[in-house]
Amino acid sequence: MAVTGEGEERKVRNFCRFPFWNTTSAGISSSSRRIHQHNQFVNQSSLHSSNTVSAMAKSLIPAKRRLSLDPPNKLHFPYEPGKQVKSAIRMKNTSKSHVAFKFQTTAPKSCYMRPPGGILAPGESLIATVFKFVEHLENNEKLKDQKSRVKFKIMSLKVKGDIDYIPELFDEHRDQVAVEKILRVVFLDPQHPCPALDKLNRQLAEAEAALAARKKPPKDSGPRIVGEGFVIDEWKERRERYLARQQVEGIDSL
Repeated sequence: MAVTGEGEERKVRNFCRFPFWNTTSAGISSSSRRIHQHNQFVNQSSLHSSNTVSAMAKSLIPAKRRLSLDPPNKLHFPYEPGKQVKSAIRMKNTSKSHVAFKFQTTAPKSCYMRPPGGILAPGESLIATVFKFVEHLENNEKLKDQKSRVKFKIMSLKVKGDIDYIPELFDEHRDQVAVEKILRVVFLDPQHPCPALDKLNRQLAEAEAALAARKKPPKDSGPRIVGEGFVIDEWKERRERYLARQQVEGIDSL
């Protein structure tokens, strides 16, 4: 029995010598590494999720408008099949800087704008005229407020005040371009007056008057005045010099 007890005690001592601390340390180190990697993954996922949420939030926030439009979301045209008709829209720069604007349309072959683009100073406004060829509608529905598939887009871009407008500005600064509005075409019956048609006619008249004023040649400063009340122009002056020279030559020949 004593021998047996001594052998059991020896086994217990040998068992206690087994290096538990090495296994425990390695296990803890591996576990810590996994926890660290998990935390990194969670942090990266959270950052990606935060950026995604931030981008979505920015996309949902409406961009600040630089132009005030009248009418705000439609272009009214008189319905005259087979003819080229006109619409008008007033644009005003409501920002504190110069703003370039540009028109685009889904039907460039049948529509064009005057002017197609330009630069407005702060507080400046103009009326743009839009031309469109009207085709016959395929159905016989009620004409009033009959919508067309044609759309117009107005884009804006902040620019410096000392530059000239060129369409390439919108390509060079594409990341700063804002879409002000996408306008739908609505036809009006010219035989039935309504407030929208009356407003359109007023704007078209104002746009034509502004165009005529821009095309008007500068006021003539008048003929040159030499001496007291003696008025001559360039042709008269050359003629008088010629006659004077002829007289001198005639006297010399005598």
